[in-house]
Amino acid sequence: MTTDRKQGFDTIAIHAGTAPDPATGARQVPIYQTTAYVFRDADHAAKLFNLQEVGYIYSRLTNPTVSALAARVAALEGGAGAICCSSGHAAQIMALFPLMGPGRNIIASTRLYGGTVTQFSQTIKRFGWSAKFVDFDDLAAIEAAIDADTRAVFCETIANPGGYITDLDAVAKVADKAGIPLIVDNTTATPYLCRPIEHGATLVVHSATKYLTGNGTVTGGVVVDSGTFDWSASDKFPSLSQPEPAYHGLTFHPTLGGMAFTFHSIAIGLRDLGMTMNPQGAHYTLMGIETLGLRMQRHVENAGKVAEWLEKHPKVAAVTYAGLPSSPYADRVPRITPKGAGALFTFALKGGYDACVKLIDSLKLFSHVANLGDTRSLVIHSASTTHRQLTPDQQIKAGAAPDVVRVSIGIEDVADIIADLEQALAQV
Repeated sequence: MTTDRKQGFDTIAIHAGTAPDPATGARQVPIYQTTAYVFRDADHAAKLFNLQEVGYIYSRLTNPTVSALAARVAALEGGAGAICCSSGHAAQIMALFPLMGPGRNIIASTRLYGGTVTQFSQTIKRFGWSAKFVDFDDLAAIEAAIDADTRAVFCETIANPGGYITDLDAVAKVADKAGIPLIVDNTTATPYLCRPIEHGATLVVHSATKYLTGNGTVTGGVVVDSGTFDWSASDKFPSLSQPEPAYHGLTFHPTLGGMAFTFHSIAIGLRDLGMTMNPQGAHYTLMGIETLGLRMQRHVENAGKVAEWLEKHPKVAAVTYAGLPSSPYADRVPRITPKGAGALFTFALKGGYDACVKLIDSLKLFSHVANLGDTRSLVIHSASTTHRQLTPDQQIKAGAAPDVVRVSIGIEDVADIIADLEQALAQV
């Protein structure tokens, strides 16, 4: 659906990438539950494999349902293209894959989801890659950490678990000066609250498992390419700027321009890593995105009220919600997330670790799960679960100290959310 005027967020969330099915007129995107696609003839097949023609070959690479989701998320983020994959962690590897090589490194924020910290500090070593963790409030430290082998800078818009908001504009300037891409995990903010590409990001990654789907039914990931980075400006990214031996010597960036990263990720990344999103999962996520704007409004509204209530509670030592005037990051909200500070944050209890455990065991409306971004309000003690694998120092730097509880505020009636917290805190 195209018009001459710029469409609003909710219109794009409903219509982008989803024209009526040409064969049947079906208005909702069908679930194309197929492995392969019949070629018209031998010449058609050859053109598809040579990237001379866009089409479908095999569902490990592309699938019409999954492609519709990729187009919709790219439109919402203001990107040139997108790649959908099997999870948020898969999206992170997919984002790095065309950029990295043995001996190369990334600069990563200390304020990241615990699983991401482990992936970057441990797992990517098996590929010969490494990560340097830096406090992203210290721009000089980011710049100092970048060396000749650095290939990307990585952060989250609204960091999990503490709700810390990254100054994307400032970080992007550091990355630009070094001639390397900024990769931003926008899972917690969603494009409703922030479009990182408008703040200088080259690539945006999502765990579609969270707010995009919104109902805790799907695992999935998305990588969105801005299409604006000059991969040929240096010799740092040979997979994109030089003949790629893994794809019969094709030079992706000179040939495909702004779509180079997207096509490389499909033709080589999905082909060889196989981190494919299934079409049914893509369908669920497409349906979830239709109400993303409405849900995020309610999430933010509820989170603000809950955070204000918690901050006044005598058993609560601190609340990290950036939407509170007391937050050291409150001034970033109008610039980075003007529609609100999200719905994920932490609060510390004066009773420490034991009080956190008692609180979680006493909650009734909240679900104690290792997830976020659901319509339901969720709670977890990060230090003993999602961030358990980190050292105590890493836990504190990530905002997951032992006396801290993480909440993902849902879209229930806010009075019921507060009432559940009240009765649980009374038992601490």
